[in-house]
Amino acid sequence: MSQLNNRPPGWAQKLQDRWQLKSGWQVLFVLLTFACTGFSVLFLKEPLYALAGVTDETPFWLRSLYYCCTILPIYQLLLLGWGFLFGQYRFFWNFERKLFSRIGSIFRR
Repeated sequence: MSQLNNRPPGWAQKLQDRWQLKSGWQVLFVLLTFACTGFSVLFLKEPLYALAGVTDETPFWLRSLYYCCTILPIYQLLLLGWGFLFGQYRFFWNFERKLFSRIGSIFRR
């Protein structure tokens, strides 16, 4: 029985500690938020590409540029929206702030 207490923390506990979350349920809701955001982008990407006229024949660099300029910002907004629906808005708002702070620091150098 004492060996169970000496086991290293599992992946969920590591995420909880790293993200400074209060419970395992909060870890679950954060992971669900990431999953729902990813699926949402998956379903939105093709219609948005079609709307802009982006096809398989479009040069890769142009598709990549379009992706970076449209899909990535939409992902960030969806992340906040799903985070709100799962009750994790504050976590994802702080997550976004850290992300943009890091991106900004790249350009400040």
